[in-house]
Amino acid sequence: MNMIFNIINSMPGAVAQGLIWGIMAIGVYITYRILDFADLTVDGSMCTGGAVCVMMILSGHSVPVAMIVAVIAGMLTGLITGVLHTFMGIPAILAGILTQLALYSLNLKIMGKANQALNFRNYDLAISLQYIRKFPIYQNTIFVIAIFTIVIIAVLYWFFGTESGASLRSTGANPNMSRAQGINTNFNIVLGLMISNGLVALSGALLAQYQGFADVQMGRGAIVIGLAAVIIGNALFGKIFRNFALRLLGVSLGGVIYYIVYQIVICLGLDPDLLKLLSSLIVAIFLAIPFWKKKYFSKPTKGVNSNAKTE
Repeated sequence: MNMIFNIINSMPGAVAQGLIWGIMAIGVYITYRILDFADLTVDGSMCTGGAVCVMMILSGHSVPVAMIVAVIAGMLTGLITGVLHTFMGIPAILAGILTQLALYSLNLKIMGKANQALNFRNYDLAISLQYIRKFPIYQNTIFVIAIFTIVIIAVLYWFFGTESGASLRSTGANPNMSRAQGINTNFNIVLGLMISNGLVALSGALLAQYQGFADVQMGRGAIVIGLAAVIIGNALFGKIFRNFALRLLGVSLGGVIYYIVYQIVICLGLDPDLLKLLSSLIVAIFLAIPFWKKKYFSKPTKGVNSNAKTE
């Protein structure tokens, strides 16, 4: 009975964190699904967003300004990865790893040390762990992050309906045909990476405010959580949500579901040291499901009679 109470009591926090990571997952969706680019920059750019936001607030800047600068910093990290890949010819995965590695040092320089605290009592933060209960609806963390998510989805839905957005989607779907149509695929790759990492940095800025600190390790494993949210959202809502905006919403809900399961597992007493292993297994299983369905469960297609004589 006590365990059930603990699980129920922890649900608002799990939903709030799931929505924050859901914004990061939308960024991962842009590179992984739309651009077909395996970008590992997110493990570093998420911390960059949190570090820049916290240091700007501590320096006396307003929270909106701090978050805007954090998004710009995240977009610059995507620009670096894009330049490494398109201008220098470095493979996508390696370009992301190089940027991620460099960002570790840069994030330390931004914060001055490995951890910077941000007390919600001293600053008018957008969200906080303390704002989940006993606060008016307009200040409630879940409500605020939900508004952020809806606005982000609306803006992305509009953008990907424009000519620039369509060319970006075309670049990911068929780069050779896109180039044949006169589309600058290198520019679109860089643009997609900038948008993606800008969203990841925004998620980092929100997470730093929510937990009350920025830490140089806060983005470690972010790509796994992002992929988990994307895959869970696609597996559960892919056949229901056909519209592009609804697909993005499914990715966000995937982040929420991931953190709810994560919280339940913690309440059931799983060793915290095994949580990263659990995340990897979840991603591996959901990635394998389409392959298993195709190989073991799909019906054989009716082809030409193999015994037919050929001339």
